[in-house]
Amino acid sequence: MALVILWMHVMAAVVWIGGMVFLSTVAVPVLKPRSSGLVQADLFLAMARRFRLIVWMAIATLLTTGPVLLFLRGLSLLEPAQWPGVLSLKLSLVALLLILTGAHDLLIGPRVARIAKLPAERRGWTERGLVMASPWLARLSLLLAVAIVGVAVSLSRTP
Repeated sequence: MALVILWMHVMAAVVWIGGMVFLSTVAVPVLKPRSSGLVQADLFLAMARRFRLIVWMAIATLLTTGPVLLFLRGLSLLEPAQWPGVLSLKLSLVALLLILTGAHDLLIGPRVARIAKLPAERRGWTERGLVMASPWLARLSLLLAVAIVGVAVSLSRTP
């Protein structure tokens, strides 16, 4: 049973991170030079909306299986004093990633989607800044996710 839970946890992380890698290294570069701004925005928005559902399903899986895996190792989320340092680091990075993902999906992403439909000359400095910052937030999230995987590998080697 523990192996199945671990497999589910790892697969959820793979799906989430793999999707981020796909969007940033395949979808964006392919769409950018080949389509008009509005067509590009619509295509990317459709992909991002579909991926968002998958991401939140992966997050739900991770948030369900993670505590179970800790329990199976004799640890509790309610007793952080017993955690190895690497677990504290991982959970801190996970919390930061969840905050960034929530901000991106629930606040910034929808606003950028609305802004993208405005002609460039109608966008104020705030809108232009938000549109420029949004991809950097996604890149930061990807780097953070990759760092979490590295810390998780280290955690798996911790007795």
